[in-house]
Amino acid sequence: MIQQEESINSKRNTQRNNNSNEKPSTTRVFLFLVYMQTILFNNALIKELLYPITLNRNAEDVLIGMYTIKERWMKGLLLYPSLQIPNEIPANLVPSIDFFKCLLDYSWEFALTQTESYRIIEAPWQIAAFNDWALRADIQLHDKHINIKPISSTVQVLGDAIFVEEGLSAECCTFNTLTGPIYIAKNVTIMEGVHLRGPLYIGEGSVIKMGAVIYGATTIGAACVIGGEVKNAVIMDYSNKAHEGYLGDAVIGSWCNLGAGTSCSNVKNTASEILVWNMHQNKYVEAGKKCGLLMGDYSRSAINTSFNTGTVVGICSNVFQTGQLTPKFISNFAWGINEVYQIDKVFIDIQNWMNFKHCSLENTQKEILIHLYNNKQS
Repeated sequence: MIQQEESINSKRNTQRNNNSNEKPSTTRVFLFLVYMQTILFNNALIKELLYPITLNRNAEDVLIGMYTIKERWMKGLLLYPSLQIPNEIPANLVPSIDFFKCLLDYSWEFALTQTESYRIIEAPWQIAAFNDWALRADIQLHDKHINIKPISSTVQVLGDAIFVEEGLSAECCTFNTLTGPIYIAKNVTIMEGVHLRGPLYIGEGSVIKMGAVIYGATTIGAACVIGGEVKNAVIMDYSNKAHEGYLGDAVIGSWCNLGAGTSCSNVKNTASEILVWNMHQNKYVEAGKKCGLLMGDYSRSAINTSFNTGTVVGICSNVFQTGQLTPKFISNFAWGINEVYQIDKVFIDIQNWMNFKHCSLENTQKEILIHLYNNKQS
């Protein structure tokens, strides 16, 4: 199967939605056949390392920069059909075009010595930490012949590293590419008073609400609604942060919703090392001086929720409490903080949110969530 550039970009919603319906593998998963090459991704141990983002998806389906890891390998093989790849690829290895060139001219072993040409994600907060590198690298992978669509004269563009697909609706806002490239996919709406600063990717069909301020190293997936202040965050498809509040150095899964006024601390008042819950080690580990919210798929927060520095929220949790910072770890299927979100109610509420975006919760997705619910340890 050979997929062209347009199909990779224009069908991102369908591809990722279908991927979320697959039962995650604990070892490796068959991907696709491109120019007669079969690709196998090795997920052994990786899924626990990247909890909660990989609880219900494989690591190769993680969005970072402009693409998922899987999409990058597809693009690499389309650009360089003669690439020789090993029988298995670590699912958490994020390649750049320079990595593909090393692989083309030399060998897998040599390419791995060129550490600036790839990243290996070993913790969920690294998805955000590596996002600046990924966004800049991914611009080199995109189709150089893409037709850049015209931008309204009411939009102030600083610099020329702007890439816009068809269907953009934007008036009276600023795009600053002096700090990095900005890529805007199809049918994006950017309302008045928005300030964008690269490097930045906005996925197909997303809406940026009036007065939003979005700083660089941010990825916004497809069909998201974003407002307030966002900095160095990866927000996956179909998620919303539609109102005022701060989100920084964060990773938000798919189908999440942050209620109005939700803010997320990313730096301690003492400017000291941040401890984050690590599911693989079953303890808190150091995550550097900056780390914000790490939220799994289908989770939500109530209005005015204040997330502690480096908070981990599992999947399918409805977070609410009164007048204090959240705990640093909130389990899967949490109702409030300590109660259990009953699975029948989980499905009803997920479908209610999906109705807003004309989607439906498929039976295969339900099976995955039921399995996780029945086997939850936290």
